[in-house]
Amino acid sequence: MNPIDCIKFDQRRTFLGRTCRGVGTMALASLLGSAAKSAEPGDVDIPRWTGALEKLHHVQKAKRVIFLTMAGGMSHLETFDNKPKLAEMNGKPMPESFTKGQPIAQLQGKKLTCLGPQHAFKKWGMSGIEISEIFPELGSVADELCVIRSLRTQAINHDPAHTFMNTGTTISGRPAMGSWLTYGLGADTEDLPGFVVMTSVGGGQNQPIASRQWHSGFLPSRFQGVQFHSKGDPVLYVNNPQGVTRDLQRSVVDAVQQLNQLRNETVDDPEIATRISQYELAFRMQASVPGLMDLTGETKATMDLYGTQGADGSFASNCLLARRLVERGVRFVQLYHRGWDHHGGIKNASSATARLVDRGVAALIKDLKQRDMLKDTLIVMAGEFGRTPMAQGSGRDHHIKGYSMMMCGGGIKPGTTYGATDELGYNAAENIFEVHDLHATMLHLMGIDHQRLTVKFQGRDFRLTDVHGNVVQDILA
Repeated sequence: MNPIDCIKFDQRRTFLGRTCRGVGTMALASLLGSAAKSAEPGDVDIPRWTGALEKLHHVQKAKRVIFLTMAGGMSHLETFDNKPKLAEMNGKPMPESFTKGQPIAQLQGKKLTCLGPQHAFKKWGMSGIEISEIFPELGSVADELCVIRSLRTQAINHDPAHTFMNTGTTISGRPAMGSWLTYGLGADTEDLPGFVVMTSVGGGQNQPIASRQWHSGFLPSRFQGVQFHSKGDPVLYVNNPQGVTRDLQRSVVDAVQQLNQLRNETVDDPEIATRISQYELAFRMQASVPGLMDLTGETKATMDLYGTQGADGSFASNCLLARRLVERGVRFVQLYHRGWDHHGGIKNASSATARLVDRGVAALIKDLKQRDMLKDTLIVMAGEFGRTPMAQGSGRDHHIKGYSMMMCGGGIKPGTTYGATDELGYNAAENIFEVHDLHATMLHLMGIDHQRLTVKFQGRDFRLTDVHGNVVQDILA
């Protein structure tokens, strides 16, 4: 091999190695879908993953999920759950009957004082759903929403609470909900991951998010989520190094694939199958990702709707990209906005954070509806927990006993509310909605019986809902 060829080979090896690490086990797309076919002449024949389920358990109402995670703990009392009685008791001692013996994060052992809702609420749309005035854009689509006011969770600190919301357990190492869905159903794309994650920040303390939140756990690593960057190049090392043609890249990938296949024929290791699809997906993404990010085909009306020109790191930009991803067959998109941790200054901070997400959420709903996609796209908007009715200075502490979330599209009954907290917004008191119920209902809408999508691991059949969960029929259309 002459020196020029050596340099080119080293560039290829560098690209492929970085792709494995930086893109993050992007095994999904080439293994998911309905039929095996090559992306272009010369592709190695790779088995396609069409889902673990041979057929759906019942009629499917939603084909895809966009999960909007309000990371940090969005306060229900400033957003979706109006409490006039709490306003009346502003500055007065919190009744001990609510809090005695209850888990409290940073307020434990301190004087507990009521803090009334910091923003006015308004009835929106024909349905008259009460939503805070800090969400005017979301209020404009109130008749599409189902607001749940009785959500309850189990973990009072951020990371385990995110783990519980994503995996159904506080124990790290279990598969994320996006991994379960792509494992069970596959995806409708060959050149993009089936499970994509994006993050944005702003408005409050930027809550850190660990990549294990979208890990595949004991499922093969081909099913883990792939993080796209919301600013600049969405995927690291997606472009060829200077002087490398696509044909040369194809030949290197083919050679590596053949070596991996020879090894896999000997050991039959699912992680080698993952590696094979990972290389192929990385190659295909070099063609598909630039097209995904090219917004020149979007109308001015669409860009104005979202209020972004794209690729600017904003939540609105991520919402637009989420629509483009699901339009191209991605099964599960999770957007984190890491700005809802308001231990102090919650009045101004909550309105500032709301301004950063309000327009994007409403635009996503309107955009999907006008494309006739909302009917089979499930949108969920929830944080890892809520905030206390008691003051923490000028803010609120973590709260797990009762808080709010929003769902719409994909078989959800529009223009409705479900459940309620008590008069001070402390305990979920009516139609309690557990995180496991959310997972069971989500799977149901996707055509899956949550009790029947299981994987045997360490001698036990595991599922997303563990041994819990009920489908909440009252919120279904």
